[in-house]
Amino acid sequence: MERCVIMAKSKAPEREAYAAEVEEVSAGKKAKKGKKRRIGLKILCGFLALLIAFIGVTTLISVIGDAANKGKAKSFAEIDYPSDRPVPEKDIHGNYTFTVDRPFKVVQLTDVHIGGGWMCLKKDGMALNAVAAMLTAEQPDLVIITGDVGYPVPFQAGTFNNKASAKIFAALMEQLGVYWTLAFGNHDTEAYSYFNREKMADFYENSGFEHCLFQRGPESVDGYGNQIINVKNSAGSIVQSLYLFDSHSYTDGDYFGVFWKYDNIHQNQIDWYKQNVEMYNAENKKLHPNDGTVKSCAFFHIPLREYKVAWEDYVNNGFKDTENVKFKFGTAGETGKVVYCGIGEDELFETIQQLGSTQAVFCGHDHYNDFSLEYHGVRLTYGKSVDYLAYPGIYKNGSQRGCTVIEIRPNGTADITPESYYQDKYVSQYDKETVTMQEVTPITDIKE
Repeated sequence: MERCVIMAKSKAPEREAYAAEVEEVSAGKKAKKGKKRRIGLKILCGFLALLIAFIGVTTLISVIGDAANKGKAKSFAEIDYPSDRPVPEKDIHGNYTFTVDRPFKVVQLTDVHIGGGWMCLKKDGMALNAVAAMLTAEQPDLVIITGDVGYPVPFQAGTFNNKASAKIFAALMEQLGVYWTLAFGNHDTEAYSYFNREKMADFYENSGFEHCLFQRGPESVDGYGNQIINVKNSAGSIVQSLYLFDSHSYTDGDYFGVFWKYDNIHQNQIDWYKQNVEMYNAENKKLHPNDGTVKSCAFFHIPLREYKVAWEDYVNNGFKDTENVKFKFGTAGETGKVVYCGIGEDELFETIQQLGSTQAVFCGHDHYNDFSLEYHGVRLTYGKSVDYLAYPGIYKNGSQRGCTVIEIRPNGTADITPESYYQDKYVSQYDKETVTMQEVTPITDIKE
């Protein structure tokens, strides 16, 4: 027993030494972990500091750049309109109406694509220059933009703020003093944009713009910006109704548009259109019994499926007219699907045929398409785009850039003319860029 106690005592220093060694190793590991944590924390703090600095610098550049482009927008001269310029007034239904006995000129702009961020300041300025030059020369009674005023895509524009581009464009239009309105496009309100369609509709309708005729439309109808603008003669007859539709954006879970799944005009919008066509027909005939159906045009961003059907019929017939398709002008410069229409079915074209009111439909969306076809007696026209930003390298190309002039005669018929921005008649306040007027290789066959 005594021997065991002695042996236990003799091993105590060894245990103490081992415990001390373990404690020293543990302390070393803790020190290393603490050092790693401190290094990691420093790296994280450094990254956050750089991120904050980057955001701060780019935000400052965007603010300064946007202010510069607003200043540029306000630097253009006001359009010198004649004294007999028609001024719109609201009718008993709350729709704007122009009264005029001479031809009424509408200019369609589409896909202006102002980014409003730090990455696209120069291209935004180019778009402003183009729009100002064309409108100054044309002196339109009304400008209708068929979607995508803005392009708040961060990796190209450098911002999520879609109201920034709207403010720049509105500043230009108000400075020019032209009456204008718009139908929303898919890029005007992206899923990641700061402001949704309701907020943007409120901006356009309620910011006190003297010349903006945008109206959000009835609450019971899907979308924002479903509206009607009428052109009357001095006798009180409507000679032309202009219908604007919200063609919505992406659908079927394609929230960011990466699969090109686009929406269609909804049925309650079509019902709204039909009700108003019939209402104005009845009012016209009550005032003037010999008046026929009120003629009209329709404007929206995403093309109807009938654009695709008509173009394919024309191409598959060797670029020759068919029984149902009559070629008017232009070309299809888009690749892939060529016409990126809604993926679903809608009854708008069938309703147009049934009512016999709408003679022409105008859209945008596919920037390199600027063709116009008559399909079953209805003109289907792509407006020339303005875009300098959205498509890679599009700022270097010029064949597709311009506007579409629609001259409504006193009898309600209309002339439709595509106009290239690079004509001499469009004198720019700032130098026009040098571009390639590209040739489009015809598509010889289209198959599903």
